[in-house]
Amino acid sequence: MRSPKDLKRQRRLRSHSCWDHLLIAPLWPKYGVNLGTLLRTCDAVGACLAVPKLPWVPDALAHGNTLKRRTCVHWTGHDPVRWLIDQKQRDDTTVVGVELADESVRLGDLPAARNRTIAVLGHERDGIPPEALEQLDLVVEIPMIGTGGSLNVAVAGPLVLYRLAGLI
Repeated sequence: MRSPKDLKRQRRLRSHSCWDHLLIAPLWPKYGVNLGTLLRTCDAVGACLAVPKLPWVPDALAHGNTLKRRTCVHWTGHDPVRWLIDQKQRDDTTVVGVELADESVRLGDLPAARNRTIAVLGHERDGIPPEALEQLDLVVEIPMIGTGGSLNVAVAGPLVLYRLAGLI
């Protein structure tokens, strides 16, 4: 069994630059504390965070970021759907939505990202708006057996990121 010191020695000494390969996009954020959690998960799996530049988001990221090093954040502007449309115009990009839908793929069946992939997270109460659903290439569902309707973005995002990164 390796000690915590040995495990820490195997990690990167400095943060990764923007690889622009895997992005998590909570495009309709509701709670600032969840953005800090997602930012730490992005660092853990080598991903970037894509967020709208709402007035409160930069402060939420600064407050929630407990990492000592620079993190990768992409600003989407004020129109999340327009940003998704622009991203889809790139030939190398797959857009995955985390949502309940008839054609959704179970999280356990989601393959690791083989090309540039954006995982879109919806509003914590209302999900992904219909106009944004049209921009998705794939929809993934996180199975739940309890009575809740969904998980918050600080839980759903890391589950999907680890799967897309090929780490689980």
